[in-house]
Amino acid sequence: MARGDRPKARTVKVVITGPFGAGKTTFIKTISEITVLSTERQVSDHTRRVKAHTTVAMDFGRITVAPDLALYLFGTPGQERFDFMWEILSEGMLGFVLMVDADRPASIAEGRSILSIFLELAEVPYVVAVNKVSGGEAAAITAAREGLQLPEDTPVVACDARDRESVKTALIALLYAVLDKVGAAESGRLVGEARA
Repeated sequence: MARGDRPKARTVKVVITGPFGAGKTTFIKTISEITVLSTERQVSDHTRRVKAHTTVAMDFGRITVAPDLALYLFGTPGQERFDFMWEILSEGMLGFVLMVDADRPASIAEGRSILSIFLELAEVPYVVAVNKVSGGEAAAITAAREGLQLPEDTPVVACDARDRESVKTALIALLYAVLDKVGAAESGRLVGEARA
C-alpha cells in the first residue's frame, strides 16, 4: 500500500423499518453523509391524512462510524402493500432498527406485525426507536416495550428522527447489540473449543 493510502472502509448493511409515518426516511436523511436516495411518492389512499408522501421501494443513505467502518442504511416502505421489499432489503443485513411513532397508538400494533416478519427473515440484533415522543420518555419506552411484547434485553430508545445526536444514539445502541451478539457467539465458540 502506497504511503498516504488509506484502507477501504468495510461497509455493513443496516435496515431501518417500521410502520407508515414512523420517521424512517427522516431518520436516514438526518444522519446520512451523502444525499439520500429516496423513492417517495404522493400518497393516494386514506393514509394521506397522516402524511402526504410515502416510500414505495426504499431509502438509502450512508454514515461512516469509524475510519474503517461505514453503515449503509436501507429504509423500508411502511405500508403493507409494499411489503415485498422487506424481504429483499433484509438480505445481508447486520441488524435493524424498528421505528414506531409514539403519537400514533396504531403504530405499535403495526410495528409488532413488522417485527414478527423481520424476526422470521433473519436472526440479527435489533433495537426499537420510539419517535415523536411528546412528554415522558420513560413512559413512551415502557408503552412501546409492552405493546411490542419485547424481551427485557431488547434495547428500546427514545429517538427524535430530526435530531442527528438522537439518531446517532439509536445506531450506537444497535452497534452495541451487534457487539453483544458477536461476543456471545465468540464466547460460545471458545467454550466449545475448550470442551473438545
